[in-house]
Formats: sequence, C-alpha cells, structure tokens
Amino acid sequence: MPSNDDMRFYVDGAWVDRPDAARIAVYNPYSEEVIGHVAAGSPADVDLAVAAARRAFGSFSQASVVDRLALLTRIKELLEERSEQFAQAIVAEMGAAIGFARAGQCHFGIEHVRAAIEVLRDFEFETQVNGIRVRKEPVGVVAAITPWNWPLYQITAKVAPAIAAGCTVVLKPSELSPFSALLFAQVMHDAGTPPGVLNLVNGSGEVVGAAMAAHPDVDMVSFTGSTRAGVLVAQAAAPTVKRVIQELGGKSPNVFLPDADFASAVPKGVLGATRNVGQSCAAPTRMVVPRSRLAEVEGLAAEAAATIIVGDPLDEQTMLGPLANKAQFAKVQELIQSGIDEGAKLVCGGPGLPQGLNHGYFARPTIFSEVTTDMRIAQEEIFGPVVVLQPYEDEEDAIRIANATVYGLSSHVQSADQEAARRFARRIRAGQVHINYPAWSPYAPFGGYKMSGNGREYGLFGVEEYLEVKAILGY
Repeated sequence: MPSNDDMRFYVDGAWVDRPDAARIAVYNPYSEEVIGHVAAGSPADVDLAVAAARRAFGSFSQASVVDRLALLTRIKELLEERSEQFAQAIVAEMGAAIGFARAGQCHFGIEHVRAAIEVLRDFEFETQVNGIRVRKEPVGVVAAITPWNWPLYQITAKVAPAIAAGCTVVLKPSELSPFSALLFAQVMHDAGTPPGVLNLVNGSGEVVGAAMAAHPDVDMVSFTGSTRAGVLVAQAAAPTVKRVIQELGGKSPNVFLPDADFASAVPKGVLGATRNVGQSCAAPTRMVVPRSRLAEVEGLAAEAAATIIVGDPLDEQTMLGPLANKAQFAKVQELIQSGIDEGAKLVCGGPGLPQGLNHGYFARPTIFSEVTTDMRIAQEEIFGPVVVLQPYEDEEDAIRIANATVYGLSSHVQSADQEAARRFARRIRAGQVHINYPAWSPYAPFGGYKMSGNGREYGLFGVEEYLEVKAILGY
C-alpha cells in the first residue's frame, strides 16, 4: 500500500507532490483510526490534469488498436501480479473482508480490463450503413468520478473501456478509499501508459468533482455514486453540453414466483443482498414473495442471516467486515430504526453492533418482514446488510411492488418456469434482470432506468459510451 501519508497526484505521466495541500484523513473502518492522509486537490490541480489529458488526446486518439490492446494487456497483467496489494489496501480503506476483497473486489475489477481487451479486439470502428460511411471516434477527455464501495472495480469499469476507445482520463477516486486508486495509477505508470492518458487528482466531490464536471475541456463525465451527487454533477456539466453518464442508486427487487425453489433461493438471496455488507447499488435488498409463503420465507431468511460471519476483515473466516465509514454506519443504523418505528416486523438483527464486537462500523445482518411500499426501508437505499420482505397477493401485485420505487438499476426473478420468469422480467423497469441467479458477466450492459441514472457500462456497451458517431456521406 502507498505510504500512510501520500500527498501526491499523478499528472502527465509523473507523480507530483502537493505537500502544502489540505490533508484528507483516511480511516480504517475496523479500528476506527486514521491510517493515513491524502492531498485535497483544488480547481487548479484539475486544470493541470485536464490540460495534460487534452495534450495527450491528440496522439492517443490516433493510437492503433494493436497499441491499445498491448497497453490494456500490460495493465491487466500488472493488476494480476499485484492483486494481493490491492486486496490489502481495500481491506484497510473500506473494510471489505479479505476473502471477498480477493475473490470479488479485485477479481471482478481485473475482469473489466479483460472484457475491454476482448471487445476492442473485434470492434469495428468504421462500417458502411446504407451507402454511408459511419466512423466511431473517441469522445475526448473523460472525467471519471468513482465511489468508495467498489474502489478498483469502479475504476477499471471506466478507465479500461475509455482507453479501448482511445480517450484520455482524469480520475477522481473517492476520498474515503483512495489508496487502491494510487496503486492503480502506479500500475498505469508501470504499464507504460503514455503521459497524460491517465491522470489522478484526489479530493472531495464538492471541489474536485465539481471542477471536473464543469471544466470546458472535459468532453464527458462518467460518474458512479449517489443520485443526489449525480444530479449535482449533471447540473455542473450542463452549461458545457458535455456527455454525462451516471450510474446512481438502486433499490432492487428479488421477486419469487410461487413455483420458485424457496429452500435454496431464499438463502442465496440473503447472501447476495448482504454481499459487500450490502454496499452495492445493485444489491437485491427487497425480497418480493407470495403472502402465503411469507412465514416460510421469514424462517429461511433468518436461518441464512444466522450463518453470516461478521468480524475482523483480515480473518479468513469473516464474510462481512464493517461498513466502510462512520457516515454510512450512522445512516444504516438510522434506517434500521426507521423500519422498527414504521411498524415493519423485525425478523432478526436490528440496531447496534453484532454480538461480541465493541468497535468498528459493524451492522447486524437484519431481516424485516411485512414491509409496505410506503416505508422508508422499502424506498431508500440503505447500503447495509438489510433485507426487506414484501408480500404480494398475485402476479400483478408483484409487478406493482417490484416497480414501486424511483430507482430501476437491477432486479431478480426466481421461478422453476423459465418462460414465466422471462415474461415477468420483461415487465420490470430496470436496466438488468437476473433470472435464477446467473453468473456475473463483465459483458452484460449495466445501468439504470429512472433515477438510477443513464447510459450503460461494461463490455461492448461500455466501450461505445466513450465514442462519438460520425457519418461521412459521399465517402
């Protein structure tokens, strides 16, 4: 991991010291102690990084596919070689359990680079359509603003396809989990990335993120974070009419049709919803089940929650470490209490620390039942290990409940009847539907309907977001 106090930015192919910048403390959410500081960037730092990216764009946008493939391959190989460094950094800065940091956070992050390589290898940048020559060209300088919950994964999901497209990037990682991003910048440097193609400026969203979004020399913003922050980014970007891609909040349903295999699917649903301590925008935290099976589901869900080992994130047996930061801990505790106050049935868990833990930002795996669509825990993104059970009367009621949020990022359907599941999936207003827990894929387009955002990431669709379309008539 970088030194505990790392006051450097990566700009124009070099590490730049900012010893006089304001310092942002980075906390370990298990010990609750400060483990280091990073420099707080300013609009002037953003200007330098954007200027470097603009200078580099002229040549990098013309780099051959062969050269871009070679660069991405070197990046992937270095990420694989240093994956344990990344895993340890992610444990320290945001509390992911070490096993999940390795098998989830790092593995899936590397998969985004591999997918970008595969897409680029076969991508057609020029085609003939109805006698018209159509070219796809890199959009330009990209501002990539990434969140704290999946630090490496979110960076590679933006940087890899941007490079595949021929764009240059200014990256602002979350100031709450910045050390893995500094490691990533070192990987980019050691992979021989041309100066200015990747630039990193740490800092707050209010200062650095806002300056990037408003910057006249930034052609596109790719933002992942809260809906509230996404609105501010879009407003800041609007005067310069730049492209804005947003992946925002979610409140994803997991709908059980009456013929589902409840005995196996309910436990999987609980474990899926609480993965990464529930700090995933696509987590299927609303389990929508037939009212006639509600008592059975309550029992199965409580049994599954009881198997979750919560504790020291460096313990190999731990399944869930702490929540990533103090603010998130307070939010989760408040929303758990709101469920109790609004009359939801507490099946297990509840407010407070798990038994046997007296420090760390831990939350108890919590199941609520008899949850109605007007409750806060059915509408607000909790971002913690909390699952709500919402009973339905018939299929139309199930659809109503599934779609009864302002979000539309992801969703799940469980059924023994594949065609019935497909029919239901078509009616869910969300960017992804998972039928019977399929494997994760870096090629499946990811993004939201409604207030979950716009645009798509991952695979072919992710690369195309970083391209402009040019028609040449009379070619």
